[in-house]
Amino acid sequence: MAEIDFSWSDRNHQFDIAAAREKGHKLSNEILVENIRWFIIFRWTVVAGLILLQVFFLTASETLAWLGVKENQTWPLAVSIILSGTNFAYIYALDFVKPSRYNSPSANLWAQIIVDLICLSIVVHYVGSTATPAPFFYILHIALACIFFSAIESLIVLIIVVVMYTIVLVSESGMFIYVYQSIMVGAQVVPDESLNKGRVLLWMVSLNSLFLIVWYVVSRLSIVVRAHEQHLKEAMEQVKQAQYNKDQYGMLVTHQLKAPLDAIRSKINLINGGYCGEVSSDIREVLARIDKRGAGMSRLILDMLRLERLKASVHTPETMEQISVAAVIARAIDKLEPVANARNIKLDHATQDFWVVGIPEQLEIILENIISNALTYSYDNASVEILSAVNFQDATGNITVTDQGIGIEEKDLPNIFNEYFYSPRAVVHNKSSSGIGLSLVKIAARNNNIKIRVSSTPNLGTTFTIVFHNILPPGGNAD
Repeated sequence: MAEIDFSWSDRNHQFDIAAAREKGHKLSNEILVENIRWFIIFRWTVVAGLILLQVFFLTASETLAWLGVKENQTWPLAVSIILSGTNFAYIYALDFVKPSRYNSPSANLWAQIIVDLICLSIVVHYVGSTATPAPFFYILHIALACIFFSAIESLIVLIIVVVMYTIVLVSESGMFIYVYQSIMVGAQVVPDESLNKGRVLLWMVSLNSLFLIVWYVVSRLSIVVRAHEQHLKEAMEQVKQAQYNKDQYGMLVTHQLKAPLDAIRSKINLINGGYCGEVSSDIREVLARIDKRGAGMSRLILDMLRLERLKASVHTPETMEQISVAAVIARAIDKLEPVANARNIKLDHATQDFWVVGIPEQLEIILENIISNALTYSYDNASVEILSAVNFQDATGNITVTDQGIGIEEKDLPNIFNEYFYSPRAVVHNKSSSGIGLSLVKIAARNNNIKIRVSSTPNLGTTFTIVFHNILPPGGNAD
């Protein structure tokens, strides 16, 4: 048995980075929160690394001394406590404190940057500011700032990095005292000490220059990437406009086809009713075939019109209402029961009622099309089972439609909701299929935030499970 979960969300709400850069170079709160959570997770890994380093201090201090790390066995634990405490503070401010001017995602993120750079400076001081590669971790913060922030904001981060690293070097080497003694006091300085100070000064200038170069290169690359994002956005808008124009033209053609087709079928009914005189049995047979093909064409036109209407509803959302699932199921069964009876297919149903918030017409489209498909691709004299169940503990409910029909091949299952798709097995069983029915289900499910699970075994049948979230108890009252 093959099984796939299908869920569709409205992509219109997704954040557009290029557009945000154009509007005052400010990221949306949504993206800032995503970055904050990412940094929090990353910080826990750093805390774990520092704890391991603390253990290493206690077990292999001689090895660390050989590597140039200063002998101090308490700072990793102290930094871990600081980072853990601030992590909990960030989470608390993000999830439990009402947003305000001083508790915004932007303020939260900047607080993280400042604390992280202070902690990194402490680490650099104790592991060695010139003897180990620890200072190069400043580059990570600079690169991330260039990616997530505007050029001006990332420049501020660069300045903070340069100032903090300079303070670490100066405090370690006593360079201020050296400069004061040599210039103001005129004290004699030991040549080796002077040489050491010069090396520290050269290291500071070189690494700060490297920080500046990294900031410039990454910030320029970020600007290029954002420019490409904007070009892609414009190209996507052009594609969407072309698709919209094509859909509008298709809708116009569909409307133009509908009127003459209805006229043709009307004339056929007049002839078959004897209003145009007697006709032979051969002509009646030909007219029956024409009317059958016309009926198929009429269904296709109606499906296309419904598809375009559902697409348009994405841009002009319809009013949501509280809907009884049991009532929707009952209307669908009443509508499709004659179709089931014509093929001697039994509709078994057991309904546990619950209410959902959605668009009534679109929920009916979902259920009617799924049940209709179950009937279409079932074998004669079989049965279709329709069940609804609810779990009020997690506020979820579902409707399950199970048939005993031809089933769906595993390779075809991912494509069943694509427009105009129908598998070779489906064509053999139902030559009049338009391939639009499940496309209607897809758009209606997306508009109503519904997930659909499909499981199928060829020659044994298919099960569609319509999953609703945030349901209401019978009567539609949340209380």
